[in-house]
Amino acid sequence: MKPRYLLLTSFVLSFSLQLFAQDQEIRVFSHRGGRLEHDENTMMAFKASYDAGYRGFETDIRMTKDGELVILHDSTLERTSNGKGAVEEKTAQEIRQLKTKKGNDFLFLDEFLDFLKDKPGLYVEFELKTKPVALYPEARLAEYCDKLYKAVMANKPADAQYLFTSSDYRGLRYLQSKYPGVDLLLITGKPCNDETIALCKALGIKRLGATMNGTSRSSVKKAHKEGLTVSLWPGLTVDDFMLGAYLGCDYMCTDIPLEVKKWAAEKTPWLKVKY
Repeated sequence: MKPRYLLLTSFVLSFSLQLFAQDQEIRVFSHRGGRLEHDENTMMAFKASYDAGYRGFETDIRMTKDGELVILHDSTLERTSNGKGAVEEKTAQEIRQLKTKKGNDFLFLDEFLDFLKDKPGLYVEFELKTKPVALYPEARLAEYCDKLYKAVMANKPADAQYLFTSSDYRGLRYLQSKYPGVDLLLITGKPCNDETIALCKALGIKRLGATMNGTSRSSVKKAHKEGLTVSLWPGLTVDDFMLGAYLGCDYMCTDIPLEVKKWAAEKTPWLKVKY
């Protein structure tokens, strides 16, 4: 029954999209370089997505013990590398001696920014990974935020859209107070609804990154009426892509960038998608 159910789900979403989304443009971006297709958050992952036509990316930033910014999602090294412990407890040199489980080097922020600096039409989300909170007390949080903001903005192409995202209000508030006009996105593990819309408005943040689960088309429309831009996650499957489009989001991450792009070209060519 499961294959039939998935087929029916895809059919219903496709039909609904043709009814509701023909005038809609969605920006789909490669989450960690496409973590289900490539070695996440590595240079090879981002290059593969770029070569496939993506100009939208998301990545995660942590800070080593000696103050260098390195790209890694998890609070510990075990899942993705041959290392152990927290990045924040290692020096940059110690991190450079490690390999991912697929044999790639760790990617540092300056290397990623150098890769992007001459490329047109970019949309990049730089996620502040400042949890556990104990690893980023107030003084260290300020050092991290300052280093990240200054490095990113110093290397930003003129036409690029670079924004800072987080589920940790502390970092977003610091950037907001220190750098007026900074482009921020609040990540939440909740859907786009009255609560998360109100939270964004209270924080003065105009971008909401919410889960698809529990989000409705009407709630996305309400967010738009309140002046918010809506980005939805997760993007694990093609059905997630289709659901996000049906819900009317502005931005959507995907962990399968190559598959989504191929699917959209073949199955929904009428849908306006920007990669």
